[in-house]
Amino acid sequence: MAPLHHLSSKSTDPLSIDTSQIIRSVSCSMQVDVITLFPEVVTTPLAASMMGRAQQLGALQLTVHNLREHGLGKHRQVDDTPYGGGPGMVLRPEPIEAAIAPIRREDSRIIFMSPQGKRFTQADAARLATHPHLIFLCGHYEGIDQRIVDTLVDEELSIGDYVLTNGAIAAAVVIDAVVRLLPGVLGDDQSAVEESFGPSGLLDHPHYTKPPVWNDLPVPPVLTSGDHAKVAKWRREQARLRTEANRPDLLK
Repeated sequence: MAPLHHLSSKSTDPLSIDTSQIIRSVSCSMQVDVITLFPEVVTTPLAASMMGRAQQLGALQLTVHNLREHGLGKHRQVDDTPYGGGPGMVLRPEPIEAAIAPIRREDSRIIFMSPQGKRFTQADAARLATHPHLIFLCGHYEGIDQRIVDTLVDEELSIGDYVLTNGAIAAAVVIDAVVRLLPGVLGDDQSAVEESFGPSGLLDHPHYTKPPVWNDLPVPPVLTSGDHAKVAKWRREQARLRTEANRPDLLK
């Protein structure tokens, strides 16, 4: 079979993109397909809270496919030993290709969750929110046959410099980050702009609510002053101080 197209994914500086501009261009409805050996790892967390709301609103159409259904032979085999030796098992290309073929569209973007992928950022979430159809391929064991990555995958993503038991956990994280940017999912679309890693590139400022004094700790007086300009200035200053303390790399 001739290789299908392979789209490259350029590394994006999370501070060089105005995510508020991208958020305003996202689709109102997104189809997400997930291919995994452990469907419940995806379906359970994404049925709760805002992700459940997104599906009820029709903003998210989520379908999770069990890779085992495309396994080979009577035992539904999906993996085999690696060529060249070494520990563990590798997912075979045939079941993965069979799982992708019936769901792939012209406008699909196929994402492989992998520790070897580009580190996922808020800018990536905003970018992916503009795609109408995302297919997440979730590895397990020692990974998947590289020929699938070379011929069918559009981009590889990682959620951090660590290794999980399977890619379905990482896929659920990415889906949550992307879908919450779709119109109406958060209730107030401005919430997706005024938060950590937003257009300012800074972490979010501290938040306070009632009571005004708790355990002898008062709410900062500026927040109850009624002076919106002073409140905005205080929040900007606090965001920068928090970023300097926790993520100084974002200020470089």
